[in-house]
Amino acid sequence: MPTYRDEVAVLRTHKLGEADRIVTLLSRRHGKIRAVAKGVRRTSSRFGSRLEPFMVADVQLYRGRTLDIVQQAESLGSYGAPIVADYDRFTAASAMVETADRLNEAEATSQQYLLLVGGLRALARGEHRSRSILDSYLLRAMALSGWAPGLSECARCGAPGPHPSFVAQLGGTVCDGCAPTGAARIDPATSALLRALMAGEWDDVAAAPTAATASASGLVAAYAQWHLERGIRSLSQLTAAEASR
Repeated sequence: MPTYRDEVAVLRTHKLGEADRIVTLLSRRHGKIRAVAKGVRRTSSRFGSRLEPFMVADVQLYRGRTLDIVQQAESLGSYGAPIVADYDRFTAASAMVETADRLNEAEATSQQYLLLVGGLRALARGEHRSRSILDSYLLRAMALSGWAPGLSECARCGAPGPHPSFVAQLGGTVCDGCAPTGAARIDPATSALLRALMAGEWDDVAAAPTAATASASGLVAAYAQWHLERGIRSLSQLTAAEASR
């Protein structure tokens, strides 16, 4: 059918001509979508504000040859304003949508859509620390893409853990026998925090020591960027802001 509907999260937008935008969307049933939203930059646009980054909408699209065309958009989650108003939320959300945009079509599943929407909602509501929401999202997004980190057993030989080393290239925590020279050592608190972030055990996440939180964030960032095969620009901005405090 040339016309279809879907729920979408807006990942990014680009100007097109004087009044239009190209929008990149992660949808619930159709994977990633690139579409033209005509006239949305005009003040009279009926749905321009619903197609900004971090927004969630129910859209009707017309299937085009190269780019689809947005015909209608109804808001499902107005998360943009509260996210943009806070720098930590904004940079965390930017890293999340940037990660979602890196997914190839085979990985852009309904589970990825629901995970992203849940993360954006949590950020907009300030349910947890912004960096912790991001770290949990990154671990789960990698797992849904087939790169679940080994956190309770050795990622290389499967020996039961927890283990004292973390190597992104090997897939997570590794035992002393599998750890290469110079492997990053992690303490029990950091190891426990990584497992809590993966499982969404937020009481344990909130109770984690500050040092463990910082250490876990660094490991999660390294792990995600290794598997994405390039840096996450927004993540580096968030890290720099935290280091300056």
